[in-house]
Amino acid sequence: MPEPLLEIKNATKIYGGTGFFSKGRTTVALQDFNLTIDAKPATITTIAGESGSGKTTLANLVLGFIKITSGQVLYKGVDVNTMNSSQLFEYRREVQAVFQDPYAVYNPFYRVKHIFDMVLKNFKLARSKEEGRALVEDALNVVGMRGEEVLEKYPHQLSGGQRQRMMVARAYMLKPRLIVADEPVSMVDASLRAMILDIMLRLRDEHNISFLYITHDLSTAYQIGDNIHLLYQGAVAERGNTVKVIENPKHPYVQLLIDSIPVPDPTVKWGGEEISTLDDEQMRANIASGCRFYGRCPHRMDRCLEKAPPLYPVGEAGHEAACYLYTPETEAVR
Repeated sequence: MPEPLLEIKNATKIYGGTGFFSKGRTTVALQDFNLTIDAKPATITTIAGESGSGKTTLANLVLGFIKITSGQVLYKGVDVNTMNSSQLFEYRREVQAVFQDPYAVYNPFYRVKHIFDMVLKNFKLARSKEEGRALVEDALNVVGMRGEEVLEKYPHQLSGGQRQRMMVARAYMLKPRLIVADEPVSMVDASLRAMILDIMLRLRDEHNISFLYITHDLSTAYQIGDNIHLLYQGAVAERGNTVKVIENPKHPYVQLLIDSIPVPDPTVKWGGEEISTLDDEQMRANIASGCRFYGRCPHRMDRCLEKAPPLYPVGEAGHEAACYLYTPETEAVR
């Protein structure tokens, strides 16, 4: 069996708990997260959830921006935390990032060609200026742009969509195996959103580049995602094939999430039944807490507070949900 491109094993990230001002308080930002991305074929794996669910924490762990509390992030079978300098250099080249804010990633004092010049210099991609310019032009062509139109401009002279496409081009120039795209279309308009999503699909299909697509937007996840992991309060609520999960959700949280999407019909009431809630943050202060969704769940049971439920099979192709409704004994009663 071929070795996975990226494998995340029981990744847990806890903030707080030490220092004079923390008063011992902790927040479990991500708990026991598991994910495997195969080397071939390239795929788009979506990490979805509301704000504060742990999506960006996961992206930062994969990119090495923060240290993992427990668990492992393995790239081609090697733990990222134990890589030597040459392995880390290769990892930085093959795992690239496209961030949410296309305005914050540029230095306003440099022309936009500076982002490409830095890549060419740091990774020694070209032996001459002509060769470097050819690489830049090729990358820009992939995202539907031309160097003569944009490279000599300053960041403020470009639209948000142009800036974001240039960041995709910069990542592509390194010929990565994986791109971590953290909300890449949330700050551009609808037409440019469709263009960037189409670029991601073409990079997957034509260049064998996989994506870890971080988003809160289930509609774009449905459009381009092969697989999806839905997070709630740092834990996986449901995962599986994107179409199957969104069209037939099993976890109570995911069902409510799908139901909350308004439909274009004024006769259909938007919103569901009000449910009494507990303090969500209180439920994620400890790894030993029970199900994080207990306070909002219409099907809650006493056992949900005793221990967080594991993922149970609820369908085909690895469709799983973390809910005690799907234990064999509960299924038999239902």
